[in-house]
Amino acid sequence: MTAAIPSPSKTPSQNPAHVPPGLANASVAGRARLASWLACLAVALTLGWSEPARAGRSCENRPRTVESLRSGMQLAAQTHAALEQDHRRDGVELVFLARAGQDLSKYGLRHSHMGFAYRTPDGQWRVLHKLNHCGSAEAHIYLQGLGEFFMDDPWRYESAWVVPTRSVQLALLRVLRDNPARGLALHAKPYSIVSHTWSTRYQQSNQWVLETLALALDPSVRSRASAQGWLMRQGYLPTTLRIGALTRLGAQVSQANVAFDDHPTHLRFSDRIETTTVDSAFLWLTRTEYGGLTRSESLTRD
Repeated sequence: MTAAIPSPSKTPSQNPAHVPPGLANASVAGRARLASWLACLAVALTLGWSEPARAGRSCENRPRTVESLRSGMQLAAQTHAALEQDHRRDGVELVFLARAGQDLSKYGLRHSHMGFAYRTPDGQWRVLHKLNHCGSAEAHIYLQGLGEFFMDDPWRYESAWVVPTRSVQLALLRVLRDNPARGLALHAKPYSIVSHTWSTRYQQSNQWVLETLALALDPSVRSRASAQGWLMRQGYLPTTLRIGALTRLGAQVSQANVAFDDHPTHLRFSDRIETTTVDSAFLWLTRTEYGGLTRSESLTRD
C-alpha cells in the first residue's frame, strides 16, 4: 500500500494544525480521514508492519481503505494482547497462528492459513509463514509482524492459535528462531494450494508448517518424505475435499497456483482431494501430546 499523503511542509506552522500543504483548505472530513490513516500507520509500525511483496494478498489491485487497514491492525493488536497474556501467565513463546483469509465454509473449514508465531527477546511477536506469489506456481517463507499477517484482506477478521506444550515450543524455537537455516530446510518452492499431503511434488503453506514441526521434534527427519512419514505415524489425517472434475479443470487451467497432478489417480477420479488444512492440523494438535486447546480472537468494536 502507498498512501497518497502529501509531503510535510518545510514550515508547518504556516498551515492550520500543521496540516500538510495542499490540505489547508480541505474539508474537515478529509483531514479526519488523513488523521485516521496516520494513526493506523503509527500502530502498524509498532506492531511490525511494513510493505512486503504482494505474496499472500489478493491478486486484484484494489486500494486499501481506512476501514480495512483499521480492522486488520485492531485484530493484530487484540491478538498481540492475548498472546502477551499467555506469555505472562504461562510463559508461552510460540504458537501455531491461523487466519481466515478465504471463505472455505462450503468445505466445512473455518481457517485458511497458518504459520508459526514466536516471541522475540525484545517482546515482539513475529510470524514465520509460507506465502504464494500472485499468478505464480512458487512460494517463499516470510517473517512478518502481526500487523502484516492480518493485513491480507481477510474473509473474516478472526485469529486462532494452538499453544504447543513447553517441550514442543522449545524444540521449534531452536529451529525457527535460533537456527533459521535449519527452519527452512524442508521448504520447497513449487506450490499448489491443494497439494497432496503425502506427496513432495508441491508444498502449500499449512503443509510446510507440519513438516517443519516433524523436523523440529525428530532428529531422524531429514527430508520432506521422512517428515511425512513421521506425521503418518503420529496419526495426522488430512482433510478430504470434494472437488468435481469440471471445477478441477477450470482451476488448473486458469490459476498457476492450483494443481492436482500430485494426487493419486484413484482419489482424483473419485473427486477426493486430500490436503493439509488449518482445521485438520489444529484438531490433530489438540488430540495429541503436542498442543493444547485452540484459542481465538475475533474483531471487537469500541
